[in-house]
Amino acid sequence: MFRICLFATALFASGPLLAQAAATADQPIARASFITTMDGAFRKVDTNKDGLLTRIEIEQFERAEARAEVQARSRALFAQLDTDKSGQLSATEFAKVPLNPPRPVASALLAFDTSKDGKVSLLEHRTATLINFDRLDTDKDGLVSQAERKAGNVRR
Repeated sequence: MFRICLFATALFASGPLLAQAAATADQPIARASFITTMDGAFRKVDTNKDGLLTRIEIEQFERAEARAEVQARSRALFAQLDTDKSGQLSATEFAKVPLNPPRPVASALLAFDTSKDGKVSLLEHRTATLINFDRLDTDKDGLVSQAERKAGNVRR
């Protein structure tokens, strides 16, 4: 599950956070649960708790998330490559390291700064994320089902 920019990219795509809002992948997600999840994600990035997301807060969050993902991937890759489970990679094991270029960290969140003041308010954040929820909720029942997530290309 490699998702750089969990907040900036996935929050507005709403895929991973929609999945988190449901206990299992086949449960529908209620609009109220979605709002609660999105508000929690907003508060997580709003480190100074002023109700606004600044470029600095967003970039710090993205760097921390990217670092955590890289560390998790590194641990998983090491465990996969350490076939003899010695806790060390032999030259043969190390030679199997795949070389993938790093993915850039983007500040997609700033695209939702509708007032163009360099900050994203909770209202701007909710508006942007609820537009996506409403797009996915094709039958307009206030729930995003597994079928609707799949139809909307939400991976989880």
